Amino acid sequence: MSAAVHVTAPAAFARIEADWRPEAVETTEFITAAPAQALFGLFDQPPAVSGVGDALPPLWHWLHLLDRPAQAELGEDGHPHDGLFLPPLPERRRMFGGGRLTFHAPVRIGDLVTRRSEVVSVRTRKGGSGWLLLVTIRHQYSVEGEARTTEEQDIVYKQPDAAPGATPAPSGRPDAATDTPEAPWSFELRPDPTLLFRFSALTYNAHRIHYDRDYARETEGYPDLVVHGPLLALSLLELPRRYAPERTVTSFAFRSRAPLFAPGEFIVSGIPEGDAAVLTAGRPGAAPAISATVTLR
Repeated sequence: MSAAVHVTAPAAFARIEADWRPEAVETTEFITAAPAQALFGLFDQPPAVSGVGDALPPLWHWLHLLDRPAQAELGEDGHPHDGLFLPPLPERRRMFGGGRLTFHAPVRIGDLVTRRSEVVSVRTRKGGSGWLLLVTIRHQYSVEGEARTTEEQDIVYKQPDAAPGATPAPSGRPDAATDTPEAPWSFELRPDPTLLFRFSALTYNAHRIHYDRDYARETEGYPDLVVHGPLLALSLLELPRRYAPERTVTSFAFRSRAPLFAPGEFIVSGIPEGDAAVLTAGRPGAAPAISATVTLR
C-alpha cells in the first residue's frame, strides 16, 4: 500500500493562511434610488423603486457602499494594488466564488446603512489550475443597530500560471442543463459589451476582463469578455421577483461554477418547490455557470 502524498502549499500561500487577519471595518452610507433605477434599466424592467421608504430588491445593496479607490491605486488588471481585504499575494488574480445571505428585513431608500466587514476564513487549496487562496468575508448590514442583511462572500485568488483564465473545477455532480423544459421560471439575458460596461460603471468595478477584450484574451487567457459574477447572481434573484412577487426572499446561497463570456445569450431559470427554489443560469443546453438555492415565505 502506497503512503499518502502530502502536498505543501507555496510559502506565500501558507504564510497568508496562517497570519493574514485584517481588522474589521465599518462603512456608512445613505441609500438613494438612482442606482436601483439604473439596474432596472439594465434588466429592461420598469423601475419598481422611486422614493424614500421603497424597499430594495434582495441583493441590490451591492449597488451601494462601494469601494472607490483613486486611479493611482489600481493595478494593471484594474483592481487595486493593495487594500484591507486584499491578501498580500504577488500578481494575484481574483475570481468571485459564491456566497450566502440571510435577509432579515428590507433595506429601504433613505436608510442610513452601516456595513461591518471582516475576514472570517482564509484557506489554501490545490486546484486544477494551480494553488488557490480562498477568502471568506462577512458583511453585516444594519440600520440604527437593527440587522437587515447578513452576507458571506467567497473570493478565490490565484497567481498567473500556464493555464491563464482557468477557474476552480466544481466539486460533486455536475448540474443539469439550464434550459430544462420543466423550469416554470425562466428568462433570457443577452450580455454584450455595452451591458457589461454599464454594469461595471454601476458597481464601480474596473476589472478589465469585463470591458477590455484584448486584455481579457491576451493577458488573462479568456476567449472573450467575462460576464460579471455579481450580475449573474443578481439575475438569479430576478426570478422570484418577477414570478413570485407576493413572496419574500429570506435567504440565498449561490456558487459560481464556470465563467460566461460575452457576447451571447444565457438562460436564467428556476424550479420552485414549496418555500424554496433552485435557480441556475448558463448557456442553453450546457451545465450552469452559476447555481443557487433561495428560501421564501
